[in-house]
Amino acid sequence: MDKSLFRYIWRFSKREQLAIFAVVIASLPFYFWSLELPKRIVNEAIQGGAFTEGRTEARFFIISFDLPPLMGGGTIELFEGFSVDQLGLLFGLSTLFLTLVLINGAFKYVINVAKGALGERMLRRLRFDLFATTLRFTPSTLRTVKSSETATIIKDEVEPIGGFIGDAFVQPLFLGTQAATAMAFILIQNVWLGLLAAAVVGVQFVIIPRMRRVQLRLGKERQIASRKLAGRIAEIVDGMEAVHVHDATAWEKAEIGDRLHHLFDLRFRIYKWKFMVKFINNLLAQITPFLFYAIGGYLALKGQLDIGQLVAVIGAYRDLPPPLKELIDWDQQRLDVQIKYDQIIQQFLPDKLVPLDVFVAQEKEDGPLAGPIAAERLRIADPHGSPIVEEFSFTLPFPVRLAIIGDGGPGPSTLARVLARRHDEYAGRVTIGGRDLGRISEGQLGRHLAYAGPEPALFPGSLRENLIYGLRNRPIRRLTDDGPQARRRRMEAERTGNPIDRLEDEWIDYERLGVEDADGLDGLLLGALGRIGMREDVYRFGLLGRVSSQRMPDLAEKVVEARRRLRSMLAEQGLENLVEPFDPGRYNAQASIGENLLFGVAVGPAFTGRGRAVNPVVRKALDRGALMDDLVAIGARITETMTEIFRDLPPGHPLFEQFSFIDADELPEFEDILRRVAAKGLKALNSEDRARLLALALDYIEPRHRLGLLDDRLRQAIVAARVIFRTALDGSVWARQLDLYDPESVCDAAPLRENLLFGRIAHGIADAQSRVMRVVSAVVDELGLREEVEKVGLGFQVGPGGRLLAPHQRAGVNLVRCLVKKPDIFILDGGLAAYGEEQARHIREGLLATFENRCFVAVLRDEEQAEGFDALIVFDGARAELRRSPAAGREGREADAAAANVAGGHG
Repeated sequence: MDKSLFRYIWRFSKREQLAIFAVVIASLPFYFWSLELPKRIVNEAIQGGAFTEGRTEARFFIISFDLPPLMGGGTIELFEGFSVDQLGLLFGLSTLFLTLVLINGAFKYVINVAKGALGERMLRRLRFDLFATTLRFTPSTLRTVKSSETATIIKDEVEPIGGFIGDAFVQPLFLGTQAATAMAFILIQNVWLGLLAAAVVGVQFVIIPRMRRVQLRLGKERQIASRKLAGRIAEIVDGMEAVHVHDATAWEKAEIGDRLHHLFDLRFRIYKWKFMVKFINNLLAQITPFLFYAIGGYLALKGQLDIGQLVAVIGAYRDLPPPLKELIDWDQQRLDVQIKYDQIIQQFLPDKLVPLDVFVAQEKEDGPLAGPIAAERLRIADPHGSPIVEEFSFTLPFPVRLAIIGDGGPGPSTLARVLARRHDEYAGRVTIGGRDLGRISEGQLGRHLAYAGPEPALFPGSLRENLIYGLRNRPIRRLTDDGPQARRRRMEAERTGNPIDRLEDEWIDYERLGVEDADGLDGLLLGALGRIGMREDVYRFGLLGRVSSQRMPDLAEKVVEARRRLRSMLAEQGLENLVEPFDPGRYNAQASIGENLLFGVAVGPAFTGRGRAVNPVVRKALDRGALMDDLVAIGARITETMTEIFRDLPPGHPLFEQFSFIDADELPEFEDILRRVAAKGLKALNSEDRARLLALALDYIEPRHRLGLLDDRLRQAIVAARVIFRTALDGSVWARQLDLYDPESVCDAAPLRENLLFGRIAHGIADAQSRVMRVVSAVVDELGLREEVEKVGLGFQVGPGGRLLAPHQRAGVNLVRCLVKKPDIFILDGGLAAYGEEQARHIREGLLATFENRCFVAVLRDEEQAEGFDALIVFDGARAELRRSPAAGREGREADAAAANVAGGHG
């Protein structure tokens, strides 16, 4: 990126800037005429200067121009104008003045819109350039950079720069020419008034910028302090577990409080300087009209200046301070954004980046990685200069299965990271097939080498999206869309240096993977997950997922069929009492009162939590079913019981979770409601209190909470109200916020497991959950639905950083993500640390078989784990030695190893 912001702006917006320049220049004559007209209105129309010597009419709107002396001089008249009286001249000139005001306003509108569009396009380009540069950070840079600070730079710190970009060249030209035009007009009317205005302007341009330099320095300090505050808050959030484990909340609050005080002090000082500058600027702007009135009036009284000229001068000066003030503001903003820009590019210096020619994927370098893997005089040291790997050279054949054995030191993992180009601070040379590892293009290395480290990086999204992340290298086929929106998007992308690639394009090369389509890819993913023991996890994720009858009609039909088969199999095994089915004509004791009333799953806030209690359709059904008072009374009884149980319990007690009606911090509010009930009765409660009690009642489940609040009369009344509710819901604005249960179709909003059960597992029966789920699995297998359920499981959302997955599941996803792209070289560095010893051994054996004809490098704890590997690099502290594995049993391996130029040693 350019070190000069102005050079960066001009390089990418020269054509647009010149177009706006042309509009600015075209606006100047109209602006000058708008300054001239008030003088003519006063002198010619009001004072009658055009009607001297007894004339009763004057010509208006003459269109003519003077020829220069070189062309013989004279005047060419294009339109002789209209003959008007004094009143007509007044209205004509006034109308012309209004027209010029509108024209000048239109020019300003066009210029400002063009500036805004230019600024937004350049801001988009700048943000994308910074993001693209972030992707080029070297591994050593990534170890020191704070992600929150980088995000703050790209999102927030460039915002004021983007606002300035549109003004960078246009604003000084526009404002400068306006101010110069007004100043020239004043000088033409009276030299002394012009010089007076110029003197005041000169004082403004000298004093104000000097005062604002202090403001700029403070602004720079504020920007750095804000960035550090954001970085520190991100560190605390990332380490929140340690904060709570060690009770460091008070310490962290004190530190953030200190930082906020420092930031407040800087901002307050900036405010004081800002308003001091504003005061002086306004003072100078107001002194000048005083001088104009005094001196100009004096000159008018002396006959040295006519009234029209004085009015025109005052009108022209009225237009002079705003552009001058904005010019001074522009100069301050220029200095401010240049400082910001300088600070930003300090975070993206070339020495922090992978060279551009290495980063940009070259089509000609898209071949596989092959050839011997070698290191010449490799030396690695830690940041303090202590050796991690002493001078070490080796050459390994391709393919090879290499184990790097450590003694607990950092050497093995660091060497593995060097081979994966995830560690770039080393001396010596590492090559693959004779090519320097550091010069292999990012694209080729990313497609043909995989690295699985101990800390997998997962992204928010589905399990599937994380698994295929390494397959989306470049679009295979672009979406053919020639609609106006697509054309506009493509045009804007090209104008702002953004990619024209779209997420809707086809990014995955199914042919290379040996599958036909996305469905075949899902099968490939499931097979890989099965080999690392994760398929059962994906099956469970699938049961928690949702099936759309619109997008997956075939699966939806099979789910309804499986539902019937499950019911019969439960009956065959005598387990029908473990699941109470949803029946439109019966009350389901295992569901809450609210769920029984709605008989469906909410897809919006209108039918969840307290929104359900205030929903007009729900209240209408309860009123018509004569249930409102009964349920409010149940809510009051629940409140009474809960306050008695929880009164002396600390927040977080398990009973709060079991009953889950009232949060600990809400207890005092409900105690107040009980006091009002005791004093005046339920009927006297206001609508808000009644809604809160109703919300408690709607969450009540008799078998779970066991308060004995439901009888058969109420159950029948709730089922009857269900019919009223459904009738009222049909055609209402709330209909789309509830997905109703239907025995003959799936409920799109309900989990797949609930759709299969179409009921609720009974509370309080020992082992009911596991017994029912075994029958569910049997039905799924019998009907051949397991793979379909697993494919639903691939849509499971993993959460930020994969936090909704267990550690071994995150490791498994990372492993499969590496394997599914079929790399030529796979480096395993702590990628199995989350697994138990036996499962890790099983996965390692599978990897050895998979990479029989490719390169596989694994960091292992000891030589006992190295069975099946072809070669070993064994560390003793920082010293490394290359050995051939005695366990290597592949035919011809010894001959290959002997023929290869294998050299291991220390400096």
